[in-house]
Amino acid sequence: MPGALQGAVAVAGTCELADGVGLPVVLAQADVEIRLVGGSCKSPVERFWSGSSPVYILQKATQNEESDSMEESKADEALSHSELLPKESPGPAALPVGRAKQLLSLYAMVQNPNVTHLGLSDLVVLPPLWIRCDGSDPEHTCWVGAEPLRAGQKITGLNIYVVSCEGPTADKTCFANLEELKMDHKRRHHSCVVTTKGFARYELIQVAAIEDTIVESGSNICVDITWNIVDKILETPPLISAATLNITLESGDPRSPVYQVFRELQLLLALAEGLRTGVTEWPEALECESAVELVQEFLTDLKKKLDGDCGSGSKGETEPTKLFQKIKCDTAAVDSYINSIFSERGDLDFAEQLWCKMRSVSSYQELTDCFTRVIKSLERGEIQPWIHQGSSSSLRTLIQQSYHGRMEVVPLTGITPIQMLFEIGLDKMKKDYVSFFVVDLQEQVHRVQKLHHMLEIMVNCRVLLQFRHENLFPLTQICMKYYKENPLNEKHVFQLPIRPALVKKFYQNEHPELWKVEISSGHGAKEVKTTWQVSTSPPVEHVASNHSGLFCDSPVNGSTEERLYFITVTKCSQVHFT
Repeated sequence: MPGALQGAVAVAGTCELADGVGLPVVLAQADVEIRLVGGSCKSPVERFWSGSSPVYILQKATQNEESDSMEESKADEALSHSELLPKESPGPAALPVGRAKQLLSLYAMVQNPNVTHLGLSDLVVLPPLWIRCDGSDPEHTCWVGAEPLRAGQKITGLNIYVVSCEGPTADKTCFANLEELKMDHKRRHHSCVVTTKGFARYELIQVAAIEDTIVESGSNICVDITWNIVDKILETPPLISAATLNITLESGDPRSPVYQVFRELQLLLALAEGLRTGVTEWPEALECESAVELVQEFLTDLKKKLDGDCGSGSKGETEPTKLFQKIKCDTAAVDSYINSIFSERGDLDFAEQLWCKMRSVSSYQELTDCFTRVIKSLERGEIQPWIHQGSSSSLRTLIQQSYHGRMEVVPLTGITPIQMLFEIGLDKMKKDYVSFFVVDLQEQVHRVQKLHHMLEIMVNCRVLLQFRHENLFPLTQICMKYYKENPLNEKHVFQLPIRPALVKKFYQNEHPELWKVEISSGHGAKEVKTTWQVSTSPPVEHVASNHSGLFCDSPVNGSTEERLYFITVTKCSQVHFT
C-alpha cells in the first residue's frame, strides 16, 4: 500500500494544466492511467458534478497488445490483410469497483492533514478525482469521485460521490418515487428538511418541422429548463422556470430558407481556394440552365432594353424577387419578417446580376465563355450597364472604360477569369450581409462565412421557433460578440436566456431528453445532494448497456412509441478530517 500511494503522489505532482487540454496519458500504476481535464476540454462527469475546476480522471490503463504481438512475431512471417488495417480506438476502459475504491482511499489519505506517517512535507490541495468503474457491483456503480472541502487554504474533508446507472428501459414503473428519494436522503444524512430542484432538457429541432419533415443534420437546438420545488418525477417544468436556449447550427441544409445564399458562399470559397492553390473545385450547378445560356439571355435582355424593346416580360424580374419567390415555394413557414430580409435589396447592379447568372458555372471553360460574351457586348456598345460606386473589381474598370469607347484588352487566361468572378461575388455578398445585419464588413472572405453562419441561426430560429425581432436581436448580439473574438466554429453552442412560454408549444407534449431532480440538505460547505435523473442517451461511455437489445431510434414527432431511458443516481456523502 505505501508503494502504491507514493506512486500516486508522484504522478499527481507531475501533472500540469495545459491551457485546458487533457494532458497526455501518465501511468500512475501498472493498471491505471490518469488525465487532468479542464478549461475548454469537455468533462466526462459534467452530468453528475456541477464543479468548474480541473479534475483528475482515472481509468484502466490500455495495453498495447499490438506492439507486444509484433515483437513476438518472426521477422520473416508475413502479415495478414486484417493485421495491416488500422484498428479503432477502444475508448476509455473502466476499473473494477473495488480497485476504484482502493484508489479513492489513497487519494483521501494524501489529502488528509492528520496522516503524518507518509512523510509529506507540504500538503498540496489536489484537483477533484473521478474514477471510471465497470458497474460490476450490485449497484452498477459507474463512477466514484472525491472533492476536497476547504476552509481557506486548509483541507477539512472530502465530498465523496458514487454514481450508479441502469438501463435502458421503457418501463416507467421502475422509476423512483420522489417521496421515497427524499426520505432516503434524510435517513442517510440525518436531515429534517430537504429542498428540491428540477432540470429538464428538450430537443426542439426534432419537434419543429418544415413541410412535415424532421430536420436531421449536425444541427441541434435544445432548451435547458431549471426550477425550484419539484412535485413529482418527470413533471413538466412550470412556466415560471428559468430557461436557456442552446443552439448549434451547421450551414448547408437544403431546406434552409438561406440555402441559395449558402451555395453562393460555397462558390465564393471555391474561387478563393482556387486563387490560393491554383486548383479550383467547381461546386455542383445551382440552375438547370447552363451559366453560358443564362448570361446570354441576360445580355440579350439588356440589349433589347437599350434598343427600346421593353417587352421582355418576366425576364425583367430582379434577382431578389426571384429568390424571394423560390423561398416562398420552399416553405410556407417563411412569414413577412423573413420576406422583408430577402426583398430588402432591390438595387442589384450589373455585376451583381451577372454573379447571379454565373453562380451556376461548373467549369473553367464555361467561366471564360461567359466573360468572353460580356466583354464582346461591352466592346460593341450593345449594353451600357450601371454599377455601384465603391466597387473595386476589374469588371467595374472595364465597364467605366466602355463608356468612353476605349477598353483594355483582358486576356481571359490563367487565374484572371477566376479573379474577376471572385471579385464581383465578394462585392455582392458583402452588400447582402450588410443588408441582413447592418454591420461594418471587412474584405476577408472568412468574415462573410461568419456572417452566413449568423444568418443561418437567425433564419432558422425565426422559421422553426417563430422567434420575433425582440428575441432575435439579443441572439444576434451574442453571435456577434462571439465572432468578434473567435474564428468560424459551427460546433459552438450559442446560449440565449429565454422565457419557457416562448417555446412551450414545442415541448409540452414531448418527452424530455434529460430530466433530473436534485435533493439537497445543509448549507455552504456542509451541503450534500442526491440526484436522480433519466436520459435517452447513455450517461457514461465506458459501461455497456444492461439490455443492449433494447436500443432503438428515437421516435419522430407524433409517434406513440415509448422512449427508452437510462436511470442514473448520484449520491454524495462527506468525510471530515477535523
